Amino acid sequence: MANSSCSDVKVLGAWPSPFVMRVRIALNIKSVKYEFLEETIGSKSQLLLQSNPVYKKIPVLIHGGKSISESLIIVQYIDEVWSSGPSILPSDPYDRAIERFWAAYVDDKFFPSMQLINTAQGEEKAAKVEQVTEGLVLLEEAFQKSSKGKAFFGGDRIGFLDIALGPMLGWLRAIDKMGGVKLLDEVKTPGLVQWVESFCADGAVKGVIPDIEKLLEILEKMKGN
Repeated sequence: MANSSCSDVKVLGAWPSPFVMRVRIALNIKSVKYEFLEETIGSKSQLLLQSNPVYKKIPVLIHGGKSISESLIIVQYIDEVWSSGPSILPSDPYDRAIERFWAAYVDDKFFPSMQLINTAQGEEKAAKVEQVTEGLVLLEEAFQKSSKGKAFFGGDRIGFLDIALGPMLGWLRAIDKMGGVKLLDEVKTPGLVQWVESFCADGAVKGVIPDIEKLLEILEKMKGN
């Protein structure tokens, strides 16, 4: 395990970002102390531009003066560096590959469709709601296979896919409330409904996922722009 003081580990990000939440949850799982450097939404600090000159996006993990970018890459880095803490990725190569596949699905397909529900209207909105609902059904199937009857995708404790999907929950609930839709359904996705409760109650997650009311304020602003 890498011993790090708070000054050795910094997270550059903004509290509403689900991608930043991933990094913070992973560090909490490993009991790593870190300094959170808050970025202002809509602007890019000089430190961010220096730390991530290629994408110029949050989150960035700064460890021992070195910068690592892209949330899922950062989570894997955290798992490897602080290896004596609870494992985030499965030890079995096949299980690791499956979790990486679904994590990529969350980023490439699921989250972009979810984001568009807030601004879409009429038939376009109905189509996006259907896409997200279909995505949740697929993720329900993945949950049933990966969890093997336990509380998390990772089994008895939070794992890589839990971290990939879990931070989307606050936004999912806020979109539900604002759009008058119900995306998580006890009939279609019973496993995910139970998983949400387990995930949000975990000590590594508490205090990281924001209150829905705060996210609703941001959605209102986004809709007005």
